[in-house]
Amino acid sequence: MSELIWLGSYGSTSVDDVCERAGVKKGSFYHFFASKTNLCLAALDAGSSEVYAELDRIYSPAIPPLERIRCEARWGYNFQCQIKEKFGKVLGCPLFSLGAEIGTSDELLANKIKTILDKHIYYYESAIRDAQRSGEIAPGPVEPLARRLFAYAEGMLTQGRIHNDISYIADIEQGFLDMLGVTANR
Repeated sequence: MSELIWLGSYGSTSVDDVCERAGVKKGSFYHFFASKTNLCLAALDAGSSEVYAELDRIYSPAIPPLERIRCEARWGYNFQCQIKEKFGKVLGCPLFSLGAEIGTSDELLANKIKTILDKHIYYYESAIRDAQRSGEIAPGPVEPLARRLFAYAEGMLTQGRIHNDISYIADIEQGFLDMLGVTANR
């Protein structure tokens, strides 16, 4: 289901489309899920678990703080390159795409997406705090800076999707460093 929505939209993906892709009958679908929303919630849980596992690896305290942020930018870029190779399109962030579509019309899905996206910001916060403690970046309020980094990355992913241009995503790493006030020689 996630792939169908990411390639198209939530509204254009029907239960029939999901059943056809999965090779199951509609009755089987409704045996396990009360609605398309319930399936989407389960898909979001599964997908976010995979992403959190990767972010836990990337944001390990054993990795220097700025390298964590840089690694995430590279990981995201490489992932988007793989997606473009597979589908011929830059698809950006599936959560942002879905959230923008259903944010005001499906409270259950919107709240799930907000929870997942907010958790992602905590990874930035941990790296920023550690970078401030180590003197790699200037001290200052952590949460607003983490939210700006996240909004910047999501904006660039969305621009990449809109323009079908991977170069928007390639710039995220440098944008992060600029926003953190890191000079080129670090």
